[in-house]
Amino acid sequence: MTAHLTARPARALLIVPLCLALAGPVLAAAAPKATGKERPFEPPDLYASTYRPLPSRPTLIRNATVLTAVGDRLEGGSVLLQGGKIAAVGREIAPPADSVVIDARGRWVTPGVIDAHSHLGVYAAPEVDAHSDGNEITGPLSPGVWAEHSIWPQDPQIPLALAGGVTAQLILPGSANLIGGRSVTIKNVPGRSAQDMKFPGAPYGLKMACGENPKRNYGAKGQSPASRMGNIAVTREAWTEALAYRQEWEDYQRKKAAGKDTSLPDRDIEKETLLGVLDGKILVQNHCYRADEMLEMIQLAREFGYRITTFHHATEAYKIADVLAAEGICAALWADSWGFKMEAFDAIRENVAMVDHAKGGCAVVHSDSAQGIQRLNQEAAKAMAAGRRMGYPLKEEDAIRWITLNPAKALGIAGQTGSLEPGKMADVVIW
Repeated sequence: MTAHLTARPARALLIVPLCLALAGPVLAAAAPKATGKERPFEPPDLYASTYRPLPSRPTLIRNATVLTAVGDRLEGGSVLLQGGKIAAVGREIAPPADSVVIDARGRWVTPGVIDAHSHLGVYAAPEVDAHSDGNEITGPLSPGVWAEHSIWPQDPQIPLALAGGVTAQLILPGSANLIGGRSVTIKNVPGRSAQDMKFPGAPYGLKMACGENPKRNYGAKGQSPASRMGNIAVTREAWTEALAYRQEWEDYQRKKAAGKDTSLPDRDIEKETLLGVLDGKILVQNHCYRADEMLEMIQLAREFGYRITTFHHATEAYKIADVLAAEGICAALWADSWGFKMEAFDAIRENVAMVDHAKGGCAVVHSDSAQGIQRLNQEAAKAMAAGRRMGYPLKEEDAIRWITLNPAKALGIAGQTGSLEPGKMADVVIW
């Protein structure tokens, strides 16, 4: 029997979406493939995702204005969800037997919103010292810490983000340290542990930071780094040691293969994370405001042979939008937040639009805020309006990418979510 429902008007000014995030597919986190050159201690992921979707009936949403994030809008469009995935997108889709049919006339349907910069769970509510678990401020280099080991799954801010249409978010360590540790992508679902919420198959990120925060935190203690040149020097030393660590293991493997007597190198979990970046398995998420510092970080990445996936906050990204596009680096940005410290001073409202306008540009609207994450749709709308005033012919079809497909690219999950395409996760919002 097919059940017919109508999407009713929202009472609040901000329309609360119907989120179908729980209907995502089950994917097992794949263990690294043995190549003969892997370090012997690399086991399958002991902290693999244990996320499981709830059982659901086929669901047809129809008569909506559909923004797919990969093409033109569909007026009077339909989206069919089945088996935890998007089964079809179009105008005339017949409902399967025993399906739920939602009449979304007068509503918008979009992919689930993705926040590329969040600290929910690691700075949980209420905001007291006991819940302050996002920065390991014991030294400027802490690549061995993982944000997921600080996440409190019961943080009441997480369901509020879901009410704002956010179906996935990147949880990052803070920016007190030059290298702050691993980030993790979660789905906004109830869970007893961070692993229950962990986005299956999503790569880890490495939080890095340049600029004021690290030099302020450690300069105040009379230790390095106390300046921007100290920031670069300490970071370079970390990568130099990581390369030496890799060489140590390669020497061990070569001697072992030759039948020579050799001892196993000591394991270093901090350098394991850095080698994950050098091997291309962990994505660099780099907190950086100023254009000149972003260029310095690009040069540093070239020196040691890794890539930066995203610059976060990136107040001055508009100054180097062409460079970021050419390098394939996303910029995660606010619509209109700046001036709260010196490196956040030289900002413009058109930042998002200018990054987006560069050929191949990847603009992302992010929150970095327990309040902002609840209304990322409005933040994207503000950025779109600013771009229109500047003369860019931006449409809703463009702006929706800034909070869906582009952050999915920045998190390495665009093959699974971020757009309304058959085969992707059924992460869908009705507005």
